[in-house]
Amino acid sequence: MSSDVVIRVVQSIEDVPADAWNALAGDNPFVQHAFLHAMHETGCAAKRTGWQPAYLLMHADEVLVGAMPLYVKSHSRGEYVFDHAWADAFARHGLEYYPKLLCAVPFSPVTGPRLLARTQADRVALARGAIAFARQLELSSIHVLFTHDDDLAALTEAGYMLREGVQFHWENPGFATFDDFLAQMNQEKRKKLKQDRRRVREAGVTYRWLRGEQIDDAALDFFYQCYENTYREHWNSPYLSRAFFGQVHATMPDALLLVMAERDGEPLACALNVVSGDTMYGRYWGTTDFVSGMHFETCYAQGIEYCIAHGLRSFEGGAQGVHKMSRGLLPTPTWSAHWIADERFAQAIEDFLDRETSAMDEHIGELEAHTPFKRPAS
Repeated sequence: MSSDVVIRVVQSIEDVPADAWNALAGDNPFVQHAFLHAMHETGCAAKRTGWQPAYLLMHADEVLVGAMPLYVKSHSRGEYVFDHAWADAFARHGLEYYPKLLCAVPFSPVTGPRLLARTQADRVALARGAIAFARQLELSSIHVLFTHDDDLAALTEAGYMLREGVQFHWENPGFATFDDFLAQMNQEKRKKLKQDRRRVREAGVTYRWLRGEQIDDAALDFFYQCYENTYREHWNSPYLSRAFFGQVHATMPDALLLVMAERDGEPLACALNVVSGDTMYGRYWGTTDFVSGMHFETCYAQGIEYCIAHGLRSFEGGAQGVHKMSRGLLPTPTWSAHWIADERFAQAIEDFLDRETSAMDEHIGELEAHTPFKRPAS
């Protein structure tokens, strides 16, 4: 870390020049300036929704050399790494768990950089700077979610504890066609996937892929209708607004891919994915009608087919969902990092995490034993 360093906190990413921020963020779309700014400007991640921005900035000789997207959180909703049991334990002992400090992309369970810096020393300094800030505000804890591998060593060195999770991702070894992909699956899964696709076709459902400027306001309006329906089916309100999606499309259009399902020329369902470099991220889905197999076709098969057609290396299928394995997505570890101010609870949580990690490793091993792909000949 440079010797002349200033670490401070700002409450709006508008106070940070976009080019300086993006130079540290790299090509991961979820931590780029425009995506985070859209979250805040449209009110989706704001103080009134329990997401108070408190961005940690590190300058050396007035040059931005490090940053963390931090939020003071009054709840644990929209995080996808569950710590409700920890909050309950604090409450049972008469202690306040909220507010806490969170480093994450709001409502986005996508792995990426969280300690935005070029050197390991600067990443360690950021992690320690967050601890100093949490102590200053007398917050219970810090939680760094879905963090990139490059950050883990720095977080561990700074005194954070690691927590393992699992998602399901698809990797492309260089398939030329979707049939090449199918040929690598075992007979049972290949037959089931073909049957599902045929059932959707026989129901009269066809697909279009819309990317960037091909997505017009009408398509975004229909997508948002479907997105809202998904939440209503679970008796919840959507986290994100139509204005948010409109702003992301206006400021970073090429990042969006809309998989549109249609029947008789009318839209029926859709999935909105985010594309960056050689990776696609499955994010949002919804429908206005039920067709057997259409969810899997729209969210997974079409996504894989797009990746193959456009030479993308991987497709991250989002949070949870063992059912994704039958579509060719395989278990992939994810990581978060946690710092607890109270040493007694820190020790208890560390003991819990040791046991949980062992159980998670065993769970992932069991999942890997049920691969949907052909096993190599012995």
